[in-house]
Amino acid sequence: MAKQVLVIEDEPNIVEAIRFILHRDGWRVDTHADGATAVEAVRAQRPDLVILDVMLPGRSGFEVLRELRAEDGLAALPVLMLTARGQAKDRECAERAGASRYMTKPFSNADVLAAVREMAGP
Repeated sequence: MAKQVLVIEDEPNIVEAIRFILHRDGWRVDTHADGATAVEAVRAQRPDLVILDVMLPGRSGFEVLRELRAEDGLAALPVLMLTARGQAKDRECAERAGASRYMTKPFSNADVLAAVREMAGP
């Protein structure tokens, strides 16, 4: 059975790029665009991995990640954070919130695919 990734991102071009890359690699890709309801989407779908944007409508990716990390059953979920801001303080905030990996936009398709494969394990 294909592994599932939930992409929580509000920029359609990025969603489609990630969907294309991962679907071609055999992943089942679901998407969600609202930070306010992102945790509920993760609970409902129980993905193998989450790709989470920092800047979302309704609630930041950092807030979403902190809530996921505080919840039994979701605390160990691999989360790749994406952001357009690559400053050191943003990377530190992602690490403190519990991000498994952190990637700045623009990113290469190969980098996203490599990170997802590595985070998902065998």
